[in-house]
Amino acid sequence: MIWKTRITKLTKTKYPLIMAAFWRHGITEFAAAFSNAGGFGTIAALNYDTKNFKNELQKMKELTDKPFGVNLTIDRPRGRTDADVKKEEYLKYIEIAIDAGVEIFTTSSYQALYIGKRVHEAGCYWFPKVPLLRHAISVEKAGADAITLMGMESSGYKNPYQHSTLVNLTVGRKVLKVPLIAAGGIGDARGILGALAMGAEAICLGTAILVTKESPLSNDKKESWLKTDIFSEDYHKRLYHLKLGGTSVPSPAVGYNNKIIPLKDLIDNIMGNAERILESLGIPNGEFNTIPD
Repeated sequence: MIWKTRITKLTKTKYPLIMAAFWRHGITEFAAAFSNAGGFGTIAALNYDTKNFKNELQKMKELTDKPFGVNLTIDRPRGRTDADVKKEEYLKYIEIAIDAGVEIFTTSSYQALYIGKRVHEAGCYWFPKVPLLRHAISVEKAGADAITLMGMESSGYKNPYQHSTLVNLTVGRKVLKVPLIAAGGIGDARGILGALAMGAEAICLGTAILVTKESPLSNDKKESWLKTDIFSEDYHKRLYHLKLGGTSVPSPAVGYNNKIIPLKDLIDNIMGNAERILESLGIPNGEFNTIPD
Protein backbone atom coordinates (compact mmCIF):
# COMPACT_ATOMS: atom_id res chain seq x y z
CA MET A 1 0.00 0.00 0.00
CA ILE A 2 1.14 3.52 -0.77
CA TRP A 3 0.90 6.02 2.10
CA LYS A 4 0.41 9.66 1.13
CA THR A 5 0.04 12.49 3.63
CA ARG A 6 1.38 16.01 3.77
CA ILE A 7 4.05 14.69 6.13
CA THR A 8 5.24 11.88 3.85
CA LYS A 9 5.33 14.47 1.06
CA LEU A 10 7.65 16.68 3.14
CA THR A 11 9.79 13.88 4.57
CA LYS A 12 9.80 11.69 1.43
CA THR A 13 9.36 8.58 3.59
CA LYS A 14 7.53 5.34 2.86
CA TYR A 15 5.42 5.54 6.03
CA PRO A 16 3.91 8.45 7.98
CA LEU A 17 6.11 7.62 10.98
CA ILE A 18 8.43 10.03 12.79
CA MET A 19 11.04 8.91 15.30
CA ALA A 20 10.72 10.65 18.65
CA ALA A 21 13.61 12.84 19.77
CA PHE A 22 15.22 10.85 22.57
CA TRP A 23 17.71 12.58 24.77
CA ARG A 24 20.67 10.16 25.17
CA HIS A 25 18.93 7.47 23.15
CA GLY A 26 18.48 9.34 19.86
CA ILE A 27 21.83 8.20 18.52
CA THR A 28 22.85 7.88 14.89
CA GLU A 29 22.66 4.09 14.59
CA PHE A 30 19.14 4.01 16.07
CA ALA A 31 17.96 6.82 13.80
CA ALA A 32 19.43 5.07 10.75
CA ALA A 33 17.59 1.85 11.63
CA PHE A 34 14.32 3.80 11.85
CA SER A 35 14.90 5.43 8.46
CA ASN A 36 15.85 2.10 6.90
CA ALA A 37 12.58 0.63 8.21
CA GLY A 38 10.57 3.22 6.25
CA GLY A 39 10.12 5.97 8.82
CA PHE A 40 11.79 9.32 9.40
CA GLY A 41 14.81 8.83 11.67
CA THR A 42 15.86 11.68 13.93
CA ILE A 43 19.29 12.28 15.42
CA ALA A 44 19.26 14.08 18.78
CA ALA A 45 22.05 16.57 18.08
CA LEU A 46 22.84 17.34 21.73
CA ASN A 47 24.04 13.77 22.28
CA TYR A 48 27.25 14.94 20.62
CA ASP A 49 29.59 17.89 20.83
CA THR A 50 29.69 19.99 17.66
CA LYS A 51 32.84 18.35 16.29
CA ASN A 52 31.51 14.82 16.72
CA PHE A 53 28.07 15.85 15.51
CA LYS A 54 29.50 16.67 12.09
CA ASN A 55 31.07 13.20 11.98
CA GLU A 56 27.79 11.58 13.05
CA LEU A 57 25.93 13.21 10.17
CA GLN A 58 28.46 11.73 7.78
CA LYS A 59 28.09 8.34 9.48
CA MET A 60 24.32 8.59 9.10
CA LYS A 61 24.68 8.97 5.34
CA GLU A 62 26.84 5.85 5.31
CA LEU A 63 24.27 3.86 7.32
CA THR A 64 21.21 4.88 5.30
CA ASP A 65 20.28 6.41 1.97
CA LYS A 66 16.81 7.23 3.34
CA PRO A 67 15.62 10.64 4.63
CA PHE A 68 16.43 11.73 8.18
CA GLY A 69 16.32 14.82 10.34
CA VAL A 70 17.89 16.47 13.37
CA ASN A 71 16.38 17.38 16.72
CA LEU A 72 17.32 19.97 19.32
CA THR A 73 15.79 19.70 22.79
CA ILE A 74 15.96 23.24 24.16
CA ASP A 75 16.77 23.91 27.81
CA ARG A 76 14.89 26.67 29.57
CA PRO A 77 17.40 29.56 29.83
CA ARG A 78 18.44 30.74 33.28
CA GLY A 79 18.84 34.47 32.82
CA ARG A 80 19.66 36.63 29.82
CA THR A 81 23.37 35.73 29.64
CA ASP A 82 22.63 32.01 29.73
CA ALA A 83 20.01 32.47 27.01
CA ASP A 84 22.53 34.14 24.71
CA VAL A 85 25.10 31.40 25.30
CA LYS A 86 22.62 28.60 24.66
CA LYS A 87 21.25 30.33 21.55
CA GLU A 88 24.75 30.53 20.09
CA GLU A 89 25.39 26.87 20.94
CA TYR A 90 22.14 25.62 19.42
CA LEU A 91 22.66 27.61 16.23
CA LYS A 92 26.08 25.99 15.78
CA TYR A 93 24.36 22.61 15.53
CA ILE A 94 21.82 24.02 13.09
CA GLU A 95 24.55 25.41 10.83
CA ILE A 96 26.46 22.12 10.84
CA ALA A 97 23.32 20.22 9.88
CA ILE A 98 22.34 22.70 7.17
CA ASP A 99 25.85 22.45 5.69
CA ALA A 100 25.47 18.65 5.70
CA GLY A 101 22.26 18.87 3.69
CA VAL A 102 19.70 18.21 6.45
CA GLU A 103 16.33 19.64 5.41
CA ILE A 104 14.02 18.92 8.37
CA PHE A 105 14.60 20.03 11.96
CA THR A 106 12.52 19.19 15.01
CA THR A 107 12.60 21.06 18.30
CA SER A 108 11.19 20.12 21.68
CA SER A 109 10.82 21.44 25.22
CA TYR A 110 11.41 25.17 25.60
CA GLN A 111 10.22 27.42 22.78
CA ALA A 112 13.01 28.65 20.49
CA LEU A 113 11.51 30.60 17.62
CA TYR A 114 14.93 31.76 16.46
CA ILE A 115 15.69 28.19 15.41
CA GLY A 116 12.60 28.09 13.22
CA LYS A 117 13.60 31.42 11.72
CA ARG A 118 17.12 30.24 10.85
CA VAL A 119 15.84 26.95 9.45
CA HIS A 120 13.46 28.81 7.16
CA GLU A 121 16.17 31.22 6.03
CA ALA A 122 18.07 28.15 4.81
CA GLY A 123 15.03 26.88 2.90
CA CYS A 124 14.48 24.01 5.32
CA TYR A 125 11.51 22.82 7.40
CA TRP A 126 10.72 23.19 11.10
CA PHE A 127 8.63 20.66 13.10
CA PRO A 128 8.30 21.82 16.74
CA LYS A 129 6.86 19.47 19.37
CA VAL A 130 4.46 20.94 21.95
CA PRO A 131 2.18 19.61 24.73
CA LEU A 132 -0.62 22.20 24.61
CA LEU A 133 -2.90 23.43 21.87
CA ARG A 134 -2.19 27.06 22.75
CA HIS A 135 1.50 26.32 22.20
CA ALA A 136 0.63 24.81 18.82
CA ILE A 137 -1.31 27.91 17.83
CA SER A 138 1.71 30.03 18.82
CA VAL A 139 4.27 28.04 16.79
CA GLU A 140 1.94 27.90 13.79
CA LYS A 141 1.85 31.70 13.83
CA ALA A 142 5.66 31.63 14.03
CA GLY A 143 5.82 29.62 10.82
CA ALA A 144 6.00 25.96 11.85
CA ASP A 145 5.73 23.66 8.84
CA ALA A 146 4.24 20.82 10.91
CA ILE A 147 3.56 20.36 14.62
CA THR A 148 3.90 17.35 16.89
CA LEU A 149 1.13 17.46 19.51
CA MET A 150 1.88 15.44 22.63
CA GLY A 151 -1.10 13.86 24.38
CA MET A 152 -1.08 13.27 28.11
CA GLU A 153 -0.46 9.59 27.34
CA SER A 154 3.09 10.42 26.28
CA SER A 155 6.09 9.75 28.50
CA GLY A 156 8.96 12.16 29.10
CA TYR A 157 8.19 15.84 29.64
CA LYS A 158 4.72 16.52 31.05
CA ASN A 159 2.55 19.60 31.36
CA PRO A 160 -0.26 19.62 33.97
CA TYR A 161 -2.64 21.16 31.42
CA GLN A 162 -2.18 18.55 28.69
CA HIS A 163 -5.21 16.96 27.07
CA SER A 164 -5.41 13.46 25.68
CA THR A 165 -4.10 12.56 22.26
CA LEU A 166 -7.70 12.24 21.04
CA VAL A 167 -8.69 15.76 22.16
CA ASN A 168 -5.43 17.32 20.92
CA LEU A 169 -5.90 15.90 17.45
CA THR A 170 -9.62 16.41 16.93
CA VAL A 171 -9.67 19.95 18.30
CA GLY A 172 -6.27 20.75 16.80
CA ARG A 173 -7.47 19.74 13.35
CA LYS A 174 -10.30 22.27 13.68
CA VAL A 175 -8.12 25.26 14.57
CA LEU A 176 -4.74 24.54 12.92
CA LYS A 177 -3.90 24.52 9.23
CA VAL A 178 -0.43 22.93 9.33
CA PRO A 179 -0.01 19.13 9.33
CA LEU A 180 -0.22 17.49 12.75
CA ILE A 181 1.96 14.67 14.06
CA ALA A 182 0.34 12.60 16.82
CA ALA A 183 2.32 11.63 19.92
CA GLY A 184 1.29 9.83 23.06
CA GLY A 185 0.48 6.18 23.76
CA ILE A 186 0.46 4.99 20.15
CA GLY A 187 2.15 1.69 19.39
CA ASP A 188 0.01 -0.52 17.16
CA ALA A 189 -1.86 -0.50 13.84
CA ARG A 190 -5.23 0.55 15.23
CA GLY A 191 -3.65 3.38 17.20
CA ILE A 192 -1.93 4.67 14.08
CA LEU A 193 -5.07 4.43 11.95
CA GLY A 194 -7.10 6.03 14.73
CA ALA A 195 -4.68 8.97 14.96
CA LEU A 196 -4.77 9.43 11.19
CA ALA A 197 -8.58 9.34 11.24
CA MET A 198 -8.63 11.97 14.00
CA GLY A 199 -6.60 14.40 11.92
CA ALA A 200 -2.93 13.50 12.25
CA GLU A 201 -0.82 13.15 9.12
CA ALA A 202 1.95 11.20 10.80
CA ILE A 203 2.64 9.46 14.10
CA CYS A 204 5.60 10.06 16.38
CA LEU A 205 6.79 6.73 17.82
CA GLY A 206 8.66 6.85 21.12
CA THR A 207 8.21 4.23 23.83
CA ALA A 208 7.08 1.62 21.30
CA ILE A 209 10.48 1.60 19.58
CA LEU A 210 12.61 1.91 22.72
CA VAL A 211 12.05 -1.77 23.45
CA THR A 212 13.36 -2.90 20.04
CA LYS A 213 16.68 -4.62 19.43
CA GLU A 214 18.39 -1.50 17.99
CA SER A 215 17.40 0.78 20.85
CA PRO A 216 20.39 1.82 22.99
CA LEU A 217 18.29 1.25 26.11
CA SER A 218 19.83 -1.57 28.19
CA ASN A 219 18.32 -5.03 27.78
CA ASP A 220 17.53 -5.09 31.50
CA LYS A 221 15.54 -1.86 31.12
CA LYS A 222 13.77 -3.18 28.02
CA GLU A 223 12.77 -6.39 29.81
CA SER A 224 11.61 -4.38 32.81
CA TRP A 225 9.47 -2.12 30.61
CA LEU A 226 7.94 -5.09 28.80
CA LYS A 227 6.66 -6.33 32.16
CA THR A 228 5.01 -2.98 32.95
CA ASP A 229 1.43 -3.22 34.16
CA ILE A 230 -0.02 -0.15 32.46
CA PHE A 231 -3.32 -0.63 34.28
CA SER A 232 -1.89 -0.53 37.81
CA GLU A 233 -2.65 2.34 40.18
CA ASP A 234 1.05 3.08 40.70
CA TYR A 235 1.72 3.30 36.96
CA HIS A 236 -1.29 5.55 36.43
CA LYS A 237 -0.18 7.98 39.14
CA ARG A 238 3.36 8.16 37.81
CA LEU A 239 2.31 8.72 34.19
CA TYR A 240 -0.57 11.14 34.66
CA HIS A 241 0.91 13.34 37.37
CA LEU A 242 -0.30 16.95 37.36
CA LYS A 243 3.00 18.78 37.67
CA LEU A 244 5.49 20.29 35.28
CA GLY A 245 8.29 17.82 34.67
CA GLY A 246 9.21 14.37 33.41
CA THR A 247 7.70 10.95 33.95
CA SER A 248 9.52 7.91 35.33
CA VAL A 249 7.56 5.31 33.36
CA PRO A 250 7.19 4.47 29.66
CA SER A 251 4.03 5.48 27.79
CA PRO A 252 1.17 2.97 27.51
CA ALA A 253 2.53 2.09 24.06
CA VAL A 254 4.78 -0.39 25.87
CA GLY A 255 1.69 -2.49 26.48
CA TYR A 256 1.54 -3.49 22.80
CA ASN A 257 4.87 -5.32 22.95
CA ASN A 258 5.78 -8.57 24.69
CA LYS A 259 9.32 -9.23 23.49
CA ILE A 260 12.40 -7.50 22.10
CA ILE A 261 12.38 -7.64 18.30
CA PRO A 262 14.25 -5.81 15.51
CA LEU A 263 12.95 -2.33 14.76
CA LYS A 264 12.20 -3.20 11.14
CA ASP A 265 10.12 -6.17 12.23
CA LEU A 266 8.12 -3.96 14.61
CA ILE A 267 7.36 -1.38 11.91
CA ASP A 268 6.66 -4.04 9.27
CA ASN A 269 4.22 -5.74 11.67
CA ILE A 270 2.44 -2.50 12.60
CA MET A 271 2.12 -1.16 9.07
CA GLY A 272 1.29 -4.57 7.62
CA ASN A 273 -1.57 -4.90 10.10
CA ALA A 274 -2.69 -1.36 9.30
CA GLU A 275 -2.79 -2.17 5.60
CA ARG A 276 -4.80 -5.34 6.21
CA ILE A 277 -7.33 -3.38 8.28
CA LEU A 278 -7.67 -0.76 5.53
CA GLU A 279 -8.07 -3.44 2.87
CA SER A 280 -10.81 -5.10 4.95
CA LEU A 281 -12.60 -1.73 4.97
CA GLY A 282 -12.43 -1.50 1.20
CA ILE A 283 -9.82 1.27 0.80
CA PRO A 284 -9.43 1.34 -3.01
CA ASN A 285 -6.37 1.16 -5.26
CA GLY A 286 -3.94 0.13 -2.51
CA GLU A 287 -3.45 3.75 -1.46
CA PHE A 288 -4.03 5.72 1.74
CA ASN A 289 -4.15 9.39 0.82
CA THR A 290 -5.02 12.34 3.09
CA ILE A 291 -3.64 15.07 0.81
CA PRO A 292 -6.45 17.43 -0.27
CA ASP A 293 -7.10 17.64 -4.01
